[in-house]
Amino acid sequence: MQNLYPLLLKPAYKDYLWGGDRIIRQFNRDMPPGVYAESWEVSDRAEGPSVIANGPLAGQPLADILAAHGAAVMGSERDRFPLLIKLIDASKTLSVQVHPNDDTARRYGGEAKTEMWYILAADDEACVYAGLKDGVTPEQLRAALENNDVEPLLVRQPVRAGDAVFMPGGRVHAIGAGCLILEVQQNSNTTYRMYDWGRQGPDGKPRELHIEQSLQVIQWNDPTPALLKPRCLSHMENNELWEILSCPYFRLERLVLNTAWQAGNDGHTFHVLFVARGSGKITWGSEGCAELQAGQSVLIPACMSAYELAPESGGMEILRATSPLR
Repeated sequence: MQNLYPLLLKPAYKDYLWGGDRIIRQFNRDMPPGVYAESWEVSDRAEGPSVIANGPLAGQPLADILAAHGAAVMGSERDRFPLLIKLIDASKTLSVQVHPNDDTARRYGGEAKTEMWYILAADDEACVYAGLKDGVTPEQLRAALENNDVEPLLVRQPVRAGDAVFMPGGRVHAIGAGCLILEVQQNSNTTYRMYDWGRQGPDGKPRELHIEQSLQVIQWNDPTPALLKPRCLSHMENNELWEILSCPYFRLERLVLNTAWQAGNDGHTFHVLFVARGSGKITWGSEGCAELQAGQSVLIPACMSAYELAPESGGMEILRATSPLR
């Protein structure tokens, strides 16, 4: 088996009509002018594959690496990579939508999708919509959809950089205009759009809605959500480790680094690193080294037992996603 190493990834971009160009501006990406609504940073999906950008495997799609070295990369034999990790630039408010959870996906079809949003940047007055207000019934929601008056039924949550929101399958939601988000989710592309704010698609016609599917998979007893409250796991040598969220599908941590930091891995899961701020380098083994810049995504194979992150002056902030065995 070819020796594996930290895989720097080149993303796949999506030009959905609500997107802007904040992703390429914020992270100084060398891309032509255009709409970059989403950047699929870590993806093995055929409709948006990420590609290895460094080392002997450069140029190969992530899916090919997983086909050849699945257990070594993921920590166990799995049918596919368990996560899809994206950047989302909401230049305009996204549609009101919902995804199935494990149970409703089994009953009604589609891929289950639980996700979370970490706010990388937010304009003044930016918000997300997270859940229905207490007591909203299917009949009330259906009537609001027919009358194009859905917003009063939604929980509006103001957000700013550093906030995080959990969005389990079955929770109605929308990302408001002015948000730049890192999304960590189950590897799914099932979205049921129930309301699109009356806008038209690129063809001048309203985009397709999935109202009946949405009403089937909404969790009507879903509690009103709140912003996540990170907890500090470690604070030493001017470095901090925070847990943002841990759920059955993924865990997200935030590393604030001002000095070199040694990371270990027990082989049970991969690590996905996203450099949210600053720059530095990652080193491994006796001579492996790669430069890291803000906006870079890196996949650390599960078989790598250790690596070191060293920030340049000014420090480096990294978001680290892992996935437990299921």
